[in-house]
Amino acid sequence: MSVDVDVVVVGAGLSGIGAACHLEERLPGTSYAVLEAREASGGTWDLFRYPGVRSDSDMYTLGYRFRPWTDAKSIADGPAILRYVRETAQAYGVEDKIRYRQRVVAASWSSDEARWTVTTEAGDVFTCGFLWCCSGYYRYDAGYSPDFDGVDSFTGTVVHPQHWPDDLEVSGRRVVVIGSGATAVTLVPSLARAGARVSMLQRSPTYVLSVPGVDPAAAWLREHLPPRAASFLTRWKNVLVTSGFYQLSRRRPDYVRRLVRKGVASQLPDDFDVDAHFEPAYDPWDQRMCFVPDGDLFKAIRHGDVEVVTDHIDRFTPTGLRLASGRELGADVVVTATGLQLLAFGGMRLEVDGSAVHLPDTMSYQGMLLSGVPNFAYVIGYTNASWTLKADLVSEYVCRLLAFMRDRAYDTVVPERDPSVAEEPFMDFSSGYVQRSLHLLPKQGARAPWRLRMNYLRDLLTIRRGRLDHEALRFSRSRSRVAS
Repeated sequence: MSVDVDVVVVGAGLSGIGAACHLEERLPGTSYAVLEAREASGGTWDLFRYPGVRSDSDMYTLGYRFRPWTDAKSIADGPAILRYVRETAQAYGVEDKIRYRQRVVAASWSSDEARWTVTTEAGDVFTCGFLWCCSGYYRYDAGYSPDFDGVDSFTGTVVHPQHWPDDLEVSGRRVVVIGSGATAVTLVPSLARAGARVSMLQRSPTYVLSVPGVDPAAAWLREHLPPRAASFLTRWKNVLVTSGFYQLSRRRPDYVRRLVRKGVASQLPDDFDVDAHFEPAYDPWDQRMCFVPDGDLFKAIRHGDVEVVTDHIDRFTPTGLRLASGRELGADVVVTATGLQLLAFGGMRLEVDGSAVHLPDTMSYQGMLLSGVPNFAYVIGYTNASWTLKADLVSEYVCRLLAFMRDRAYDTVVPERDPSVAEEPFMDFSSGYVQRSLHLLPKQGARAPWRLRMNYLRDLLTIRRGRLDHEALRFSRSRSRVAS
């Protein structure tokens, strides 16, 4: 099968559905196809099925700007988010444009034709003028699991949250959750509620904050204002609070460290060793913070349903785990909530005029285009705020860019790298899943517009309102267009 369209959107998750909706709204008449590797839409929210799966950002900012979140829950569960994404696709006529089981394996650009040729694993070919990658940043087929000594000797069940079995029974069983990130702090209280005897085993502590599951300010605004006004104000309240807290954390880390510790200690028994289990060695926001709705993790610990163990694993044994301290931690089920594996652009191979694109040799333009790669955009969300805040901005920018090119009869745009701009790692983030893969990712630059900013308020000016004819962008007309 061969299909020719104006735009190919790769991925039908939160970002891909949002991108397609923006095309429908802002560029009516634009032909496009959404290529989804799996058999269903929803991305992360369809893939992850572990108990209690939920957002770790508030839904008033994780939801789309063009279709505000209206449910009462600020921290929503996975099925509710999946329903929201799919209902959005239906409402904007996007569902009919999604082609399932179409994993993109390669994309080749021809400057003469100003076209991408996109090849899928199924053998189908799509040609387009613009390629827009919204496939997220991690591998869907496998999560990250360290090589634990002795794991083959364990007689119980080992499961990674990314591939949770539908028939796994935990009631009355000893469950050890290895990890302390967002997935672990979600799983642990959910497993306890399901009747498991849970141990959260972590190598080192993480910052964990309790937030209301239902935002009281949002509830008040919904009661007193029209729906759109209430959503607008709630969204901006959360943007400003989140941005302010992040800036405070970076400028006064010791103060925020004490503030977080005080909040944790107030929700745990007096004899609980807060410093051993909830006092990280790094500063706030060096890694992503974890948020738990209504303190459910702390409640489970306080009620005696969950034990927190901070130690290193020596090896698996037939009946559990032996720790570096010498302790034997018995287990019937071990959950390796040990993180993700990053995968840039869904693993597709990029080629420009017959030459392979080596991602570490490219530089990111405003965190959404790549130097030397024409008519290509991608979505990477914020590490310190909701993913969709950045995804919406990228969608708005791409639609503005396409309209700008159409109005001026350009068919090619490519960022040209400034050799005077020093290289820096793509992300300034110390989390393990990022550090393991930085060498495979593009670079960012030491100054704008090559710097990947994690600042929504700045990006509002530079991405939503910024000029399109920036000196770093080269616009042109292909030979085929000039000849015609």
